[in-house]
Amino acid sequence: MSLPFRIGYGEDAHRLAAGLPLVLGGVPVPQAEAGAVAHSDGDAVLHAVADALLSGLALGDIGQYFPDTSEQWKGLDSRLIVQRALELVRGRGYAPVNVALVVTLDKPKLGPLRAEIAASVAQLLDLPGSEVGVSFKTSEGLAPAHVQTRVTVLLGRTEE
Repeated sequence: MSLPFRIGYGEDAHRLAAGLPLVLGGVPVPQAEAGAVAHSDGDAVLHAVADALLSGLALGDIGQYFPDTSEQWKGLDSRLIVQRALELVRGRGYAPVNVALVVTLDKPKLGPLRAEIAASVAQLLDLPGSEVGVSFKTSEGLAPAHVQTRVTVLLGRTEE
């Protein structure tokens, strides 16, 4: 029996280091003084989105499809990770209906990028912008040298 809806959850975090670019949701953060230390481009938003898509259908996580031990994926654009996860989800007869994401980052403040990040994620998932909620938090100084994202996604059945 196929359920009409499934819920997925994803989470990702990266240490930050000076001299690296910071990209969130496919959007460069030009005012960032530090960027993600990662095997791929380190986009914590898109990594969490991909994991949420995969978890909604019990398809594992991005590490299974794009292991950080493989040079093949070094510097990989995370939009490709989301595209692959979306292919797997659609191949099982589901599609994203709604996404909610929370980014934890002490600085810089991301509020001015909210609409751009939401639009970027919406475009990747073929959703209206109104179906992508984006929230920002700080760690209140508990972990200033990291970025973390949590994502929930609602998947809806596309075929009978």
